[in-house]
Amino acid sequence: MHPAFSSSPPKVISFDCYGTLVQWYEVLSAQVADVLARRDAAHLEPMELLTTFSRHSRRLETQKDHLLYKSILRQGFAAAFQEHGVAASADDVEQVAESIKTMGPHPDTVAALTRLKARYRLAIFTNSDNDLIAHNLRLLGVPFDHVITAEQARAYKPSHRLFEHAYHAMGVDRSETVHVAMGMDLDMQACHGLGVRAVWINRRGMQAVAAWKPYEELPDLRALPELLGA
Repeated sequence: MHPAFSSSPPKVISFDCYGTLVQWYEVLSAQVADVLARRDAAHLEPMELLTTFSRHSRRLETQKDHLLYKSILRQGFAAAFQEHGVAASADDVEQVAESIKTMGPHPDTVAALTRLKARYRLAIFTNSDNDLIAHNLRLLGVPFDHVITAEQARAYKPSHRLFEHAYHAMGVDRSETVHVAMGMDLDMQACHGLGVRAVWINRRGMQAVAAWKPYEELPDLRALPELLGA
């Protein structure tokens, strides 16, 4: 176990889901590419649309009145297609939004979760809705002790409100947890602000933000059980 975790072993390992555990970018890129090809916009890179969607989703997530994530998906992708001049239909947007339900685990996910489950309680902290995340949990196949959604907390990461709701619901102090996530601006930023121990899963070779340290960094989940002493 890494010294950062051995001095005060955690009780709960919490995870972001989309991108960290399941194939967010892989599934959405394929669906967006299908729409672009159908709408004579194959010259655009799917990642351009996903980056634009992320910007719109952040705007929608910070509105005063809480929007369910299923609405953010549809509004965000409709706005992204429009911004890039793609004549996407309502059915096109629906196709992309519904694909979130099909996102299964990365090849390294299940083995890592299974090893960690033998020692720790496992939790998911997700910017999703209760009914949406249920599909991904079924595809993961590893039982989680706690599933905390933005719908329950009425807040989206990086808001501290979701994390604080989670710790209260789980009956633990934040010092008794480690959070594992791929999201730098959503999860690592929040963990830094809350003083929560964290592991950044840098699956896409992204640039770190030094201001949001300390956190440990791994390229995927394969070495996570060893890092956490499982």
